[in-house]
Amino acid sequence: MFVADVELSSAELMGLNVGHFYDNHPSFRTERPISLRNDPDGAEEWELSPGTWFATEAKAAKLVERMTRGATIVGAVPSFDTECLAAMLRRHNLCPAWHYHLIDVEAVALGYLSYRYLLDPGPGNIGPAEVLMPPVSSDKLSDLCDVKPPVGDERHTAIGDARWVQRWYDSLTGYFNGYIADEDDPS
Repeated sequence: MFVADVELSSAELMGLNVGHFYDNHPSFRTERPISLRNDPDGAEEWELSPGTWFATEAKAAKLVERMTRGATIVGAVPSFDTECLAAMLRRHNLCPAWHYHLIDVEAVALGYLSYRYLLDPGPGNIGPAEVLMPPVSSDKLSDLCDVKPPVGDERHTAIGDARWVQRWYDSLTGYFNGYIADEDDPS
């Protein structure tokens, strides 16, 4: 979802450039920018392509509140995203209603890697001290979990990071689900 009337007064230029904001956002790209301001029907949103919406912040806030109500948020440092989303919701008199326990896939990965090391502390297996030494690189953690971080155009974009976190979380929880299932198997 792209917010049509996005407010950038406190945005960091480096972050905008890293995420290719000016290339990707429909209102800010240099070729054929679009806007909802002069829509003859007064539309609050347009579907640009299946699953990709362009909406006013007020409409985006309503959609985000509805989609996240009761949901458990999984992300790479998800508090960054939930703080931004909560501020947007409150600007439009809405209350964040997602579950208060956020799941940080990087923290899950640290636990997974420590557990894996305890099961097999043999040579070549990464040790907890090597992984836990700050600063912890999300790319390194992801690689150690056999999940490749996004590259190219997917790198540092909302959808690229979301897909990466989904693959990573599914990989980690799938491992534990399989391990638990194998333990309970009477055969």
